[in-house]
Amino acid sequence: MALPDLNLLLTLNVLLAEGSVARAAQRLQLSPSAMSRSLARLREVTGDPLLVRAGRGLVPTPRALELREQVSQLVQGAETVLRPAQTPDLSQLVRTFTLRSSDGFVENFGAALLARIGQQAPGVRLHFLPKQDKDSTPLRDGSVDLDTGVVGAATSPELHVQTLFHDRFIGVVRQGHPLSHGDITLAQFAAGQHIAISRRGVVTGPLDSALQPFGLTRDIVTIVGGFATALTLARGSDLIACVPEQHSGNLRAGMHSFALPFPAPQITVSLLWHPRLHADPGHRWLRGCVREVCTALCRPPAV
Repeated sequence: MALPDLNLLLTLNVLLAEGSVARAAQRLQLSPSAMSRSLARLREVTGDPLLVRAGRGLVPTPRALELREQVSQLVQGAETVLRPAQTPDLSQLVRTFTLRSSDGFVENFGAALLARIGQQAPGVRLHFLPKQDKDSTPLRDGSVDLDTGVVGAATSPELHVQTLFHDRFIGVVRQGHPLSHGDITLAQFAAGQHIAISRRGVVTGPLDSALQPFGLTRDIVTIVGGFATALTLARGSDLIACVPEQHSGNLRAGMHSFALPFPAPQITVSLLWHPRLHADPGHRWLRGCVREVCTALCRPPAV
């Protein structure tokens, strides 16, 4: 079955609105003869003359009057569909976004992000989801709208990635800990008892690799799955926690932080999302909120 020529809807809408072949042709930037041919096709398709001569002008038939409102709505609907998405009225936006974030992100940026969202779009709800791994499937299947973290080998190449901030590892101990006084040497750092942080239970990581050229190793006495747990243990013991500086600001309150006495690897924390949401106005607004909050709260690394 042949598909109808949907361009005829636009032509019919203008003809019924103008009631004149000449004016309709001028409005659509066509020649009068081309518009006359289109009217002939419309008459053939609808089985109705649509516009008939009445003196010097044209008048619509009952069928044309019946179609006029319907055709106008169809054309307006098509124009809306084909128009670029408009910026939503944030005060009226009602939507739930799921943000999957790495350990420490919510604790340090969540309150400011919720305040910004609540001020601009009170109908928007943010669902924070802990990030258990770097699998990109939740972004791909739509169960997660936005992701934060370090791009790795498991990150899907199809994702959009934008840098949020750079971070570095620092040491953290309780107030009054032997390492909370004066400068810290490599030997003092390595001689302490340490907390390893690994979601997969791996004992050694990038910090241990950075110590190898100095012939030193950490004495790791426990392994935890996240920064918050490591800092909780360090707060109540003589254990040393090494955590990202920007990610742990609020969590380190009341503790002593120090720069590591060796060149430690830096990390880049990024915002990740699937291409299907790239042009979505609401999602674009949320991405802007996350970037602005991180920019406002992140500080240059301490010396």
